[in-house]
Amino acid sequence: MLKNLIKDLRPSSTLAINETSKQLEQQGKKIFKFGFGQSPFKVPKDVVEELKSNAYQNKYLPMQGLEELREAVAKYSSKKKNYNYKANNVIIGPGSKELMFLLHVIFDGEIILPAPSWVSYAPQAILGRNKIQILQTERENNWFPTGAQIEKIISKDKDKNYLLFLNSPNNPSGQVCNKLEEISEIAKKYNLIILSDEIYSELTFSQNFKSISSYCPEKTIISTGLSKWCGAGGWRLGYFIIPDELNNIKNMINVLASETFSAVSAPIQYAAIKAYENDHSNYITKSVNILSAVGKYVFSNLKSNKVLINEPQGGFYLMPEFLNNKFKTSSEMCKDILNNTGVALLPGSDFGFNPDKMLARLSFTDFDGQEFMNNIDENKKIITNELPKLCVETKMTFPSVRNPRNKSIICSSVCTSIPVNGSSSKITWLSCANALARKTRFFWPPESSFIWR
Repeated sequence: MLKNLIKDLRPSSTLAINETSKQLEQQGKKIFKFGFGQSPFKVPKDVVEELKSNAYQNKYLPMQGLEELREAVAKYSSKKKNYNYKANNVIIGPGSKELMFLLHVIFDGEIILPAPSWVSYAPQAILGRNKIQILQTERENNWFPTGAQIEKIISKDKDKNYLLFLNSPNNPSGQVCNKLEEISEIAKKYNLIILSDEIYSELTFSQNFKSISSYCPEKTIISTGLSKWCGAGGWRLGYFIIPDELNNIKNMINVLASETFSAVSAPIQYAAIKAYENDHSNYITKSVNILSAVGKYVFSNLKSNKVLINEPQGGFYLMPEFLNNKFKTSSEMCKDILNNTGVALLPGSDFGFNPDKMLARLSFTDFDGQEFMNNIDENKKIITNELPKLCVETKMTFPSVRNPRNKSIICSSVCTSIPVNGSSSKITWLSCANALARKTRFFWPPESSFIWR
């Protein structure tokens, strides 16, 4: 009844953890949703108003996308990337995920996926019937492959077509690739096409994001959209920018689009024009300042508890590695954390890592971002150690954290010191994971902390 190709597939782990978290909440359990990542900020008001005013738009639009929108995207991207993109280089899709799937379907060759990779890359490659090469990466290289690693794969069969997925800033690690130039040289040398997934590029904390298209534009397909920087994940609008040199790919995606989604929702496309034509730099700056402060706050507390972790550089993810011998797989570890603490994380194995590597993805977006937006100055950078004070000033509440051993109230703020295994250790909103990493029996079930309501 079912094709063998899909029998072994399971629902996307990011969507699955979101559904699981909701189900557990409906059962009356307190769940800390650090598994599912989505923007905590509302869509800019002018973009929302434009959607409202175009609700009457009910005609099918061109399958490549509304020309005015493609013009706006091309102009916006050309300025950002210092490259002359045209409207004809742009394809609008119902989220970049759908466009990636179509790319997998039309591509004939081998897919190179660095570990970590976003959870949907590999299943889509399987459905596209392409062979997958997984590249295990190292923390020292920001969890990205080196040019030498990529060349080692390609040099075994130079005549084959290769497609490298490069996601920077990265989901799940929160890191930015610092190997762009050497990877681009490999692309120029061989039959290597790069899908540069830049969906988090506007949320780079240094605000000087560099695309690999700056080094090899003729070999790079840029993938991005509204979901992360604009807070519009549920609107489902993404796009590809495909250079003239890869026009055959663009044409075939258009053919498949005509047989699948036909066209993206008309009101959404009209609203998206405002997203790219109007100046949203203050909105983006505020978003970056907030996410950077929250991310670095979590990082510093995890690191102080001897969790192996890189400081976040963009997006809203961290990838801690726990030192313990209690579990055989990262999946088993994350299930145990969820069952015993209510904290939802995703295991590193979902992102291509070897199962016995105790890595997990943590999304630090389960807070009321709009409260921050309404109360901070976009020109002032948030100092990480002032974050708890700022939360008080923005009228965000912190219920007490309780010690399950003696039931006494430990603190009423976001951070305190309590004895763990006889020593003083900072306990924060991730104390459950920290304690687990320290092989203690301390479990952390606060009513709330960094989840602001």
